[in-house]
Amino acid sequence: MSKISIYWEDMHVGEMRELGSITPTREEIIAFATQFDPQPFHLDEEAAKASVFGGLCASGWHTCAMAMRLMVTNYLCHTSSMGSPGLEGIKWTKPVFPGDTLSLRTTVLETKPMGKRPDIGMTRNQWEMFNQHGDKVLHMEGWGMFRRRS
Repeated sequence: MSKISIYWEDMHVGEMRELGSITPTREEIIAFATQFDPQPFHLDEEAAKASVFGGLCASGWHTCAMAMRLMVTNYLCHTSSMGSPGLEGIKWTKPVFPGDTLSLRTTVLETKPMGKRPDIGMTRNQWEMFNQHGDKVLHMEGWGMFRRRS
């Protein structure tokens, strides 16, 4: 883990961060689906061709996991993150196919001190993931908890 350089007080409404990119392979999509979401269109190319997606595609949960990886690696490991009490919504807006390059953007929507824990602040964030064509493939909103500096 990196040294903490970002605390709750440093996060401001409207702040946007680009958090890098990731490109899932066919093998990674199948491996994730085999363990966590074994639906035919995530496992078998022939079954996927006959599906509404038209080809092998990543599980939405895999897409969320890739977004989380980018968030931790390129942001949270530099913050005073204390986890999250949960999400308000997840939308998978386009399928993710092998070889797609996915980029993550996060925007701070709201900040507030945590009522019963004055040493913790909360932020509500929007997560948006786009493919290489600029199509949004994931939209999430949720809360993060961060230690306060003071």
